[in-house]
Amino acid sequence: MKAFFQKLRLWIIGQPLDPLNKETRHGIALIAFFAWVGLGADGLSSSCYGPEEAFLGLGKNAFLALYLAIATALTVFIISLAYNQVIELFPTGGGGYRVASTLLGSRYGLVAGAALIVDYVLTVVISVASGTDALFSLFPHLSGGYKQIIEVGLIILLIILNLRGMRESIKILMPIFMGFFISHVFLVIYGIGTHADQLPLLVTGTIEKTQLLSAGIGWVGVAAIFLKAYSMGGGTYTGLEAVSNSVQSLAEPRVRTGKLTMLYVALSLSFMAAGIILLYLLWDVQQHAGQTLNAVVFNKILSSFAFNPMLQKSLLAFILVSEAGLLLVAANSGFLAGPAVIANMAADSWMPHQFRHLSTRLVTQNGILIIGIAALAVLLWSHGAVKLLVVLYSINVFLTFSLSLLGLCVYWLKHKEDARWKKRLLLSGLGLAVTFSILLVTIFEKFMEGGWVTILITCAVIIICLWIHSHYEHTKQKLAQVDHLFGGQVLSAVKEVPPLNYSAPTAIFLVGSSRGSGIHTLLWVQRLFPNHFKNFVFLTARSVDAQSYGGDAVEKIEEQAREGLNFYVNYCHNHELAAEGKLALGVDRIDELTQLAEKVQNEFSNCVFFTSKLVFENDTWVTRLLHNQSALSLQRRLHTLGMQMVILPMKI
Repeated sequence: MKAFFQKLRLWIIGQPLDPLNKETRHGIALIAFFAWVGLGADGLSSSCYGPEEAFLGLGKNAFLALYLAIATALTVFIISLAYNQVIELFPTGGGGYRVASTLLGSRYGLVAGAALIVDYVLTVVISVASGTDALFSLFPHLSGGYKQIIEVGLIILLIILNLRGMRESIKILMPIFMGFFISHVFLVIYGIGTHADQLPLLVTGTIEKTQLLSAGIGWVGVAAIFLKAYSMGGGTYTGLEAVSNSVQSLAEPRVRTGKLTMLYVALSLSFMAAGIILLYLLWDVQQHAGQTLNAVVFNKILSSFAFNPMLQKSLLAFILVSEAGLLLVAANSGFLAGPAVIANMAADSWMPHQFRHLSTRLVTQNGILIIGIAALAVLLWSHGAVKLLVVLYSINVFLTFSLSLLGLCVYWLKHKEDARWKKRLLLSGLGLAVTFSILLVTIFEKFMEGGWVTILITCAVIIICLWIHSHYEHTKQKLAQVDHLFGGQVLSAVKEVPPLNYSAPTAIFLVGSSRGSGIHTLLWVQRLFPNHFKNFVFLTARSVDAQSYGGDAVEKIEEQAREGLNFYVNYCHNHELAAEGKLALGVDRIDELTQLAEKVQNEFSNCVFFTSKLVFENDTWVTRLLHNQSALSLQRRLHTLGMQMVILPMKI
């Protein structure tokens, strides 16, 4: 049965990849085009719901949509150009979280990170929900019975695709993305082109109606109507930060690839979002029950071709299916960028450390699963209501934007020696003014319509992260005391190294990064079994995780691990004990240690394995989750293989 499930897992997820093979990263890194598909789809897909929410926000003053289209295109470019600075300054990824942490402080980074996590969960939910809305615009009478079932199935499908690896998921979804892009570009160009003669009248008419409106309610009133609609379309700009969050996934040179990807995203999104708003205006679109505004306007455009009804319906079906497909690709971007943010936060001890771990397919498997499970929970709670989800979504997006751009402003104020600082500060400041104003208006207008839910959830994530960080800091301080007590010894060079006796009793120690913990275990063994063991072998395995993979950090990890092993060996030699150390690297520390233990047992047949386990006064399932229980996992595996292993407690 176990073999069957292993085969099934390989069939679903794929064969393991070697993280130490330099060709592996080259094979899975994303060039700008693939990155545009995988990461930029989140931004482009927002044209399926962002412009609609903004247009509907104008109410009876639809003529203001002309200003809205211009403002939308400009906003996309302002935010994109500002985020190019993030790519330059942080080429290892992390986006808004890393910017806020580094430039403003760790607590600001925590707020940005928590907002991003909630945001990427909502990216998955709103994209899937909006996609099924587009699909069911063809069959509005069926939506009540099947819509949510399909949404749940799509999220589960995306979880499986991403467990296989991001490049594979993008290749599968790329034809859908291109089908949307080509068909919608044609519709926007044709739809505006056929009404091009109306544009001069539209401009003059808009100016006249605006002046007339201002005479009645004042310019402040006009601005209030416009800003409300503008903020309601805040979902249009979501996804622009996804590229900077995942720079580490891009092909070399990363900065150039990231900027090129951002250019693709900005051009495609500004054209599509502004173009669709103009279509609503030029084609006099009205809201129809059970249909999106995109479905209504595209149906009008297709009607102008005088196709027979069956062909027209088929073409509309293709367009709406391509929209649903693109939104599926956008949902996928939540699985690409979300786990990367979680991994960065785990590296700083805001999240459980196991969220840094890579799977055999070199993806942050735990992050993918937590994003997927959370997305399913939000979907079931919200029933896929896009109007509610857009509000939840926009608040956190613009909170992260604002913190990132504030961080950039602070950075350029501190680096006036750079000749570009004034231009960069002006751009960052302009971006901050835009994003912060949208954030304030959205919170004010939509607080009682669901905005409070986002704030509540984000605050809950922040509180959980603070508790996790506090626990890790307390544990770190205790381990530092142990390291100082046991591991801070100065060892002299030994002229005569005691030889190993492979047939003699051997103590094999499975050690980690804490030297004090390893020496503590060694002293316990000598106290329990005085003069029994003649050889002392130290084994360690280090994980190639989300932070170390893809750069020269793997070499640094290996160097630090060997330095630790040399410390143990020198300690034993200084006490006239025969010793050696062995190292393994991989994505799964337990797997690597198990394989290393089997090899060592073949050399030292008369051996017993030892390791230590942290013991907490208040041991709960939470502490077990945070510390991953590696010792118990190893013991179960070695006992299954008929190998003796003893766990010694270390109370902190």
